[in-house]
Amino acid sequence: MMASNNSIKKTLTVAFALCIVCSVVVASAAVVLRPTQQKNQAQDRMRNLLQVAELYKPGKDIRDLYDELITPRVVNLKTGEYAEDKNPETFNQFEAAKDPAQSITLSGSDDIAGIGRRENYATVYLVGDPDSPDEIIVPVRGQGLWSLMSGYLALKGDGNTVVGLSFYDQGETPGLGGEVDNPKWKALWDGKKIYPEDSMDPAIKLVKGGVGPQTPDAIHKVDALSGATLTSKGVTHLLQFWLSDEGFAEYLARFRDKTQGA
Repeated sequence: MMASNNSIKKTLTVAFALCIVCSVVVASAAVVLRPTQQKNQAQDRMRNLLQVAELYKPGKDIRDLYDELITPRVVNLKTGEYAEDKNPETFNQFEAAKDPAQSITLSGSDDIAGIGRRENYATVYLVGDPDSPDEIIVPVRGQGLWSLMSGYLALKGDGNTVVGLSFYDQGETPGLGGEVDNPKWKALWDGKKIYPEDSMDPAIKLVKGGVGPQTPDAIHKVDALSGATLTSKGVTHLLQFWLSDEGFAEYLARFRDKTQGA
């Protein structure tokens, strides 16, 4: 008598074999596609850097434009000096932030950005002559209402005047906190100043009610996002963290000292 093809043993065998085949296919696809994914991620990073610095030119090769205009360097956040022993093309500051040997723990009032740990070194991007750049782009990140917001802040070569702010990764509420991606709101940042004269404490912040010519200290203020109080506070806090002496203040001081002494 022939065994039934519907036996539990055969069903489990077929299911197991199918799982093995699917696993092999998925794993193989991941391996094959990894170089393409990494290339796309690099292209996206370069595009975001060019856009925040107002250098992006549709139709031009992104890699060529990036290589022509931007020089990455790794900075020691404690000293503000360049780390010549670290390769900016391979150094990953986000991975470093997870490593206790390459980062510090933040708590309480030190962690206004809500990131938990801060890496000891970070990659900055210089536009033009690296010794006297036209622009300086620094990475920033911090908690919004629903998500970790990660982006870039572009400053002029004085280390103080904003060129642009852009978030390449955020999950805030569409139409509210998600308006951090709105070009009209991003345009409000152009020309704003981070620091008051003779101070390393950042004064830049978002405020409710709108910012006009008669607003006191308007040069340091940007309109808050309508209906998105906590996202607006998050943007203020992450900028004030990364532009303080916990972040890039020591590094940016070298450019401010140079322009103020000129």
